Amino acid sequence: MNDLLLRALHCEEVPRPPVWLMRQAGRYMPQYRALREKHSLWEMFHQPELAAAVTRQPVEHLGVDAAILFSDILVIAEALGLEIRFPDQGGPQVFPPIHTAAQVEALPTLSVKDTLHYVFDTIRRVKPEIDVPLIGFSGGPFTLASYFIDSFNHSSFERTKKWMLEDPESFHLLLEKITQAIIAYLKEQIQAGVDVIQVFDSWANVLDDAQFAEFSAFYLQQIVDALRPSRVPVILFCRSSSLRAAELARIKPAGISFDWHAPMKELRSKVPQGIAVQGNFDPEFLKSPLQDIERGVKELLDSMQGERGFIVNLGHGVMPDIPFEHVRHFVKMVQSFEKIAPFKSY
Repeated sequence: MNDLLLRALHCEEVPRPPVWLMRQAGRYMPQYRALREKHSLWEMFHQPELAAAVTRQPVEHLGVDAAILFSDILVIAEALGLEIRFPDQGGPQVFPPIHTAAQVEALPTLSVKDTLHYVFDTIRRVKPEIDVPLIGFSGGPFTLASYFIDSFNHSSFERTKKWMLEDPESFHLLLEKITQAIIAYLKEQIQAGVDVIQVFDSWANVLDDAQFAEFSAFYLQQIVDALRPSRVPVILFCRSSSLRAAELARIKPAGISFDWHAPMKELRSKVPQGIAVQGNFDPEFLKSPLQDIERGVKELLDSMQGERGFIVNLGHGVMPDIPFEHVRHFVKMVQSFEKIAPFKSY
């Protein structure tokens, strides 16, 4: 098995940095589009055979060093008695939206194992079919709460921010219920066989420093602490993570996934040596001519020579309009780096 990702997350010496991509299975891939033409997103997430096939696609066609489970952060809504919808236009929606404290009080605690069985079936199906680590994931509590509240108008976060400021007590209750569901969900993913967990608190960037500590980091800490006994590495990601390096490091995850707003070398210096760093190319970079991609990859990897615990990724997910051949070239350039200049850690 190719265990480069696991070794990097344990900050061990590796012959080259591993590479995988957030949203590495998606519309930029012709193989994905062919499957998507035949099935709805709801079907693809809920049918383990389809979800396993999509999970395998980037491993088979890009040769990345890890697979990430094909699912959606909002499926956990079903474990709280809610419905998820994937309309043809716009983003996913949670129904009914949560708009009152009474709704929060009434949210049931359903069996994650039963309601999300299709996710765990996907993990068990795909794990024997790949020779790289499998990454499981969840949304972060604040991000999920914002979708539960504002999924029909998510760009403004208007209701989420108003609720957070005017009634923090019931907002915290919602976050606590979501957090407990996340912990149960991720433990079941680990039981089913995932090798790594990534938590996407993507929208925590809308919070100021004090709000981030109270409404995001506090709950991320609960998740990391709850999963620590499993010894499965946990990576944390949020937008604007380059501004939160110290706060995220205090949670003591195995790794932090960074955006592109600061050089990786600089971010590495802000994170304790026992915590891995992941990133941090701007997804737009992959639209560049191939020779510019080669130059950018070499510059980043040269800058990180001698650093343990480094994983190459984007600072956000692959966008649908990025040429597939550019993504594949990017992956191959990272993987060929050891042939150009051996990547040694000391």
